[in-house]
Amino acid sequence: MTGSEGKFDYQALGLKVGLEIHQQLDTSHKLFCSCPTDLTEAEKGDEFPRWLRPTRSETGEVDVAALFEYRKGRKYSYQAPSGHYCLVEADEEPPHPINREAIVIALAVAKALGSTIVDEVHVMRKIVIDGSNTSGFQRTAIVALGGRITVNGKDYGIQTIVVEEDAARKVGERGQVVDYRLDRLGVPLIEIATAPDMHTPQEARDVALAIGMLLRMTGAVKRGLGTIRQDLNVSIVGGAKTEIKGVQELDLIDRIVEYEVMRQVNLLRIRDEMRARGITERDLDQEPVDVTDLFRGTKSKVIARALESGGKVLAVRLPRMKGLLGTYVQPGRRFGTEIADYVRFWSDVQGLFHSDELPAYGITAEEVQAVYRALGADPAQDAFAMVAERPERALKAISVILERVRQALQGVPEETRAANEDGTTRYMRPRPGRERMYPETDIPHLLVTPDMLAEAEKLVPEPAEVKVRRFVERYGMSRELAEKAVADPRLPLIEELIGRYGASLSPTLIASLIVVTMKGLKSKGVNVDSISEDRLEGLVRLLAEGSVAKEAAEAILAKMAEDPRLGPEEAAKALGLTRLGEEEVRRVIDEVVKENLGLVRQKGEASFGPLMGRAMERLRGKADGKLVAELLRSRIREVLSGS
Repeated sequence: MTGSEGKFDYQALGLKVGLEIHQQLDTSHKLFCSCPTDLTEAEKGDEFPRWLRPTRSETGEVDVAALFEYRKGRKYSYQAPSGHYCLVEADEEPPHPINREAIVIALAVAKALGSTIVDEVHVMRKIVIDGSNTSGFQRTAIVALGGRITVNGKDYGIQTIVVEEDAARKVGERGQVVDYRLDRLGVPLIEIATAPDMHTPQEARDVALAIGMLLRMTGAVKRGLGTIRQDLNVSIVGGAKTEIKGVQELDLIDRIVEYEVMRQVNLLRIRDEMRARGITERDLDQEPVDVTDLFRGTKSKVIARALESGGKVLAVRLPRMKGLLGTYVQPGRRFGTEIADYVRFWSDVQGLFHSDELPAYGITAEEVQAVYRALGADPAQDAFAMVAERPERALKAISVILERVRQALQGVPEETRAANEDGTTRYMRPRPGRERMYPETDIPHLLVTPDMLAEAEKLVPEPAEVKVRRFVERYGMSRELAEKAVADPRLPLIEELIGRYGASLSPTLIASLIVVTMKGLKSKGVNVDSISEDRLEGLVRLLAEGSVAKEAAEAILAKMAEDPRLGPEEAAKALGLTRLGEEEVRRVIDEVVKENLGLVRQKGEASFGPLMGRAMERLRGKADGKLVAELLRSRIREVLSGS
């Protein structure tokens, strides 16, 4: 199964990847009201609670994902900051007609992708009761169907282009209460869904990059962290279609795909091993055993806390499963971790253990053997799972464990997973079905008129290759830098800064600052994503004015990332990098030459190199290197001529 690209032969595995790109649109107001689309960190404002419940769809059925969200029994509390929500977000007033501006932007994207535009835009409701929408559903509307995007000479199909409302911001949890903020709810999103035409992790990354680039080049989308996210649909032959949600880092896409392939391959291996051991579903019809008395006086803090709270310890035998729960399915994640994810979702239990990881967590080898005896299990071939929790929760958790192990006999279950920061994924919920959709009755349809199509035509972006060529020819950038700039999420900012400051500051320097210097800092662990566009512009302005030297830019960026309260001027002052005047620079150079007169007289003009290094040790970030070089050469010549 291994191959030349990465760790697997993706062609032999039949890998298919589809993308759903979600990008916030930069419109003057939200999708179904006149509230602004910017976020705020102001006071909480009004607060109100809600309990949500699923409804039947157009088919008369209830969506399984919505049903199980409902069964969690959670309460949702909404923060409603003044000026950033209205009665529409509170679901106390019918939605207004759909934002025409958002539809025009989507039409422009559809034109760029060669999609078939609908004649009328009709809004649907998509049931969502995780609290992210006060109404219990998300409003969504198809704008175009079909189309394609060409990447590296290959065409990739587009299935749908949709405009929908963004969700409320989740800001915290307090037990069974989940806190949301309404400033983001209703911000227009465009969703572009591709066909499953990508067959390697790198293809998935490249296509996501190309679609993101296309969206940015319209100049009509929001910028910054959190404004774009990717969902991935991944499957292999014999596996299952798995939806992975919430990927915000483009650089993670190829790793996430690789790790999902790894997970499905390993789950198939576990299935085959279970079958080879003769395990059947009937073997898993096991009853839990109360082993609480075995843990009186245990050193396990988790179990001790559960018992102090009136909990019990239940264990269940897993025949001929020894070693399988400890099998790695992704880096740092075992099959037992997969089961634990299910248990946390379905029964909200934390105190879960399995025999392949024991003794550990304060549980001794003697206690492990005692559990084996209580279950009548064979330590040489059987495994067991154990839960410490209140009795009703513990029973629920045991049933979930057995159900997930039964699923393992079938291979890979279809499910929705959430992306982790390291590229691995965790169970999120069952995959939703068609039962989640039904028509929106409160919003009239919107006719796509010739005027709207004409407006959209003006937003259709120029091809990326044309923009790259323009950067090279007009601004004198290298092709490599131009390609990086066009592919960068901050492309609109780069163009704005070049237009504003390009007459007094090299466009190459402006682009390099954002796509090279900032990326280099990020690779060193500096949180450059915390630097706002306003502060970036402030730094470029200081460079253009000559208030700071270009050599100081990297240090100032790092300082601003370290302390978000600092603007570029304050960061420069804090670092002592305020630019020196020419006379002060000349004084430092005189000192350097005076200290090294012997070297100057011995090597003549060849002394420039070592003296330049010593001068820049004192002047780096405080003076332009070109000026330092000019003054140093001049001073060396003066010394040699006897002046």
